[in-house]
Amino acid sequence: MTRTADLLRRLSKEGIEVPKHIRIAMLKVDLEDFTDYDVSPFYADRPVPYIESNSGNIKTISAPHMIISLLHHMELNQDQEVIVIGCKGGYLAALIATIVGEKGRVNVLDPSSEVVNYTKERLSHWPTVEIRRIEDLSVAPVEFPGEFNRVIMTGQIDVIPEWVKSRISDGGFIVAPLGDLDSQKLMKIEYQDQHELETDLGNVCFGPIDVDSQIDTHLHPKELADLIELSIETCEELEIIDFDEMQSLQDLVAKLNNLPDETPPIGEGGIPISQHPMVKLLWHYSPSFLRLWPIIQVMLHPMIANFEYNNMEGHDEDQDIDW
Repeated sequence: MTRTADLLRRLSKEGIEVPKHIRIAMLKVDLEDFTDYDVSPFYADRPVPYIESNSGNIKTISAPHMIISLLHHMELNQDQEVIVIGCKGGYLAALIATIVGEKGRVNVLDPSSEVVNYTKERLSHWPTVEIRRIEDLSVAPVEFPGEFNRVIMTGQIDVIPEWVKSRISDGGFIVAPLGDLDSQKLMKIEYQDQHELETDLGNVCFGPIDVDSQIDTHLHPKELADLIELSIETCEELEIIDFDEMQSLQDLVAKLNNLPDETPPIGEGGIPISQHPMVKLLWHYSPSFLRLWPIIQVMLHPMIANFEYNNMEGHDEDQDIDW
């Protein structure tokens, strides 16, 4: 059994519906074509990095259960044209292209030149996928006319841009994580007879689509340790932390405090962010406090804005928290 097949079997056992067309697509598309990072976290149902930008921010491919949910709510069929805003390394676009088939079309838009160039390279052998850079999320690309039937936004956004809303065809819809940087609602907005029909698909916490324009990551190890200690206190006050989670977070605090005093803040010192000891510690310990991620993200934002969390119905790990 392949790792993807084993992953899908486990997710199904955990109560996550994996429709047949999504299962087939995920078995056909190789994740390793879209990232050079270690893919083990993905097969443990966690996000995996795909690029570190020149400004020192890590962009990730979403956790598998999140990808499955996004694809499921898109209601994709053969021969459709789909707009994807936010590249996600090209993996999501490749899955969509597989589902819509040779007569379908996937248009990927992203404000980051680095991400667009990376994604173009990874999708160079996918003739039904076109990737374009857009100057600004709020401004319609001139070279991209016509109506849209399916639009998916793969990162946090405060509101749907007017140029997107105005071009949704009757019966078409948008799926997007709407809200502020700390938490959002995954919303499905359908347009019928000039009416907007909104469906709340659950609480999520995505990093912004245009992360480089919003994130300043200059934190020293001891500052990060102090913030995590504050997170522990908050979780204790809310009575939502168990012994193992507290111990894991306390171990993380101790390791951060033991880093050498000369350790530069993230984003300084010429250390690639993926190799920075603070980031490596966060990635190492994050699986043990996944359930508490929303409140920790609020405390640590914006440094960890690219880590993703979701509390959507059917994902058992997150069901104990009512945010």
